[in-house]
Amino acid sequence: MTKVAIILNLKNITIFVAVKRQNMTKKILITGCNGQLGRDLQEAAARYPTLQLLCTDIHNLDLADRRAVAAYTHRHQPSFIINCAAYTAVDRAEDEEDKAFAVNATAVQHMADAAGACRASLIHISTDYVFDGTKTTPYTEDDAPNPQSAYGRSKLAGETAALSHPQTMVVRTAWLYTREGNNFVNTMLRLGAERPTLNVVNDQHGSPTYAADLAEALLAIIDSVVQGNRKFVPGVYHYTNEGVCTWFDFARRIMQLGQRHCTIQPVATAEYPTKASRPKYSILSKEKIRTTYGLAIPSWEEALARCFQKQ
Repeated sequence: MTKVAIILNLKNITIFVAVKRQNMTKKILITGCNGQLGRDLQEAAARYPTLQLLCTDIHNLDLADRRAVAAYTHRHQPSFIINCAAYTAVDRAEDEEDKAFAVNATAVQHMADAAGACRASLIHISTDYVFDGTKTTPYTEDDAPNPQSAYGRSKLAGETAALSHPQTMVVRTAWLYTREGNNFVNTMLRLGAERPTLNVVNDQHGSPTYAADLAEALLAIIDSVVQGNRKFVPGVYHYTNEGVCTWFDFARRIMQLGQRHCTIQPVATAEYPTKASRPKYSILSKEKIRTTYGLAIPSWEEALARCFQKQ
């Protein structure tokens, strides 16, 4: 908000204009700042001068420590919290369910409680694994979750914890990747350089999500709220890039863009058993987040091409 004071001295015909601008900078607490999404949030923040990031990870904020979380948020008073921290070892979670719940649910409750105490709005990142994958049309936010893995159950519990704070957005995403870190894109590039052929499942359908696009969407939402253009609307939302593919389709395009001369062969999920069950169909409808916040969501093919151009 801008306040203007005008003083007129008619005798000397002088005009003095004093302009006082209110500081519009808002603090955004990022947890899990060294993960894929956390790193891309930091990069995207350069385009939003009114947003000041407070970047934390396990080294400077242990989310398992309720008192530490409360003390940190009380000291820094963030206006928004984006919780990117998560236990994401899907197969290992089958043997470490308690650990998965500690990170994906109990720690989220600590964040929700702290957000309530400092009156911050919370954005919590969740996953398509909360669904069983038996649908044949895109999952909406109103569809009943039915997780089929320990990881999925822990993430669903985290959603419940996050939503205990009334000013919360839960944003479910899927097939997240960047050009850094441990993800499907980088695994395919590495294996594609080492092997002449690879078997990749062709009966699981989803929508890859470029972490940079999700980061941009989240900050755009916050910025629009800060600028007064839109209201913060709590609830559950879905965000992935547009379009549908299988892991086989995704892998073939990765090899093309990465100039790998590796042959990708389609196989059924039954031929590639894993400890944790994966949803066979996890297309998420983006209509709610698109219309609520006026987002333009790129296709997964275009996003993947941009990811490779960035290197």
